[in-house]
Amino acid sequence: MKRAANLLVVAAILCSTTDTAAQKVSKPNIIFIMTDDHGWQATSAYTDSLIRTPHIDRLATEGALMKQAYVTNALCGPSRAVILTGKYSHLNGFKGNREQFDGSQQTLPRILKKEGYQTAIVGKWHLNSNPTGFDYWNILPGQGNYYNPGFIKMGKDTVYNGYVTDITTDLALDWLKDHQQAPFFLMVHQKAPHRNQMPPLENLDLFNDRTFTFPETFFDDYRGRPALQRQLNKMAGDLEVDHDSKMRCDTCTTRDGIKWARRKYLHEAGRLTPAQQETWHKAYQHEYEAFSRIKTKEELRRWQYQRYMEDYLRCVKSVDDNVGRLLQYLDENGLAENTIVIYTSDQGVFLGEHGLFDKRFMYGEAFRTPMLIRYPRGIAPGQRKDQMVMNLDVAPTLLDFAGVAIPDDMQGASMKPLLAGTAVKNWRDKMYYHYYDKGFGTTAHYGIQTVRYKLIRFYDPVDAWELYDLEKDPKEMKNLYTDPHYAKVVEELKRALKVLQVQYKDTEAIAGMQPPKKGGKKPGVKAKKSKAAGKKG
Repeated sequence: MKRAANLLVVAAILCSTTDTAAQKVSKPNIIFIMTDDHGWQATSAYTDSLIRTPHIDRLATEGALMKQAYVTNALCGPSRAVILTGKYSHLNGFKGNREQFDGSQQTLPRILKKEGYQTAIVGKWHLNSNPTGFDYWNILPGQGNYYNPGFIKMGKDTVYNGYVTDITTDLALDWLKDHQQAPFFLMVHQKAPHRNQMPPLENLDLFNDRTFTFPETFFDDYRGRPALQRQLNKMAGDLEVDHDSKMRCDTCTTRDGIKWARRKYLHEAGRLTPAQQETWHKAYQHEYEAFSRIKTKEELRRWQYQRYMEDYLRCVKSVDDNVGRLLQYLDENGLAENTIVIYTSDQGVFLGEHGLFDKRFMYGEAFRTPMLIRYPRGIAPGQRKDQMVMNLDVAPTLLDFAGVAIPDDMQGASMKPLLAGTAVKNWRDKMYYHYYDKGFGTTAHYGIQTVRYKLIRFYDPVDAWELYDLEKDPKEMKNLYTDPHYAKVVEELKRALKVLQVQYKDTEAIAGMQPPKKGGKKPGVKAKKSKAAGKKG
């Protein structure tokens, strides 16, 4: 009888151990892939007018594509901080690229690590601090380099030979090979296709047979939009011949009449070996010749746009190829079924729309970002979701799929119900945005977007409002703020904007919307001088 009782105890222990092991196995692995400045309009799952991205598209075919994905602050570092914390910039403390991220605060990797996940990040970090909450990290210093880049491996400087997108993927795959037994959370952060878009050598001839036409809004005159009038992100005039177009030009001058320095071009190209430089110059010989024949500003503008698009899309092609490598590894090692793969960018980017490059603004090209999610065990294939989602939702979503309680102070919402096909009531029908930086002549601003309308408040140094009817004007060309026919819409949006600011605890912005006291300063938030002014992101 005693022996039988002991056997029952042993059996119970074995069952308990088996249950625990099963629970660990059932937790999904997670790979979060983020590029830098990859616009949704250069992702063929959204539109194939510029390029085919079959490997990224596969995530949509086998999972879900978020048609309306947006960011809270369209700048590199702040977007990363939002994804890590699930909080807006004013609460996570990282508003601009020159600030330092507080790694002691609650973050997604810290929570998952505590729940038994192996955690790692490779590639671009860009938060001016060492990563925390990760078992392993190997990151680019600052913006990093495209060719033969240096990395910081757990605090130690390391230089790798090759192209940065390939190397970042190599590091991810090397880590994965040793971490397949426990659930893992791996962040793969690619530098590409960030400015100045240096392509891999094998892609230098791609798109030579294409002629890219200007977007419909390329010649926007910025009428009625003073913040756009002062920015310095114009394709015509603000792209640099050496840095962006990669031409050796000792006689070119800047807008201020100062000769261009070749140091920017040489800084990156100088990292190439002599043999690599020979390949580079041979591939670009026809560009040198074409540049030497340019006589007019119009010819220069068209040539620079062509050069920009060629190199940008060459970088995107490399990103897509490396997404393919990651997906192939999951397939070959039996990991695909139980692994969530998210692909996104830290924000969108202008590719000539409104005559611009870069990001920063609340206009659709920068505010909106690609987001595709695959999880065979939990997400039905071929979904195209219309709901408005944000990078703010990434952390809550991954915690929800991992079966981990979402902290009350995270401000995003889990997308799991949307992705699992569950009926969702009261999903957001409006979004809040707040950008602080004043680099490149931009103006700090915040705003609200609903399904139909967008209201933006520029406040430092320009003081102005803009309203767009997205149904009638999806390309955001006509500011309707002073149109009397939209007076009621403006009033309603301002009320809704204040509600969102209260909801997200953006107290500075709330104060800026109050009427001025008699004899006081004119309305508008007088922002503290940003440490991020002039910092590229």
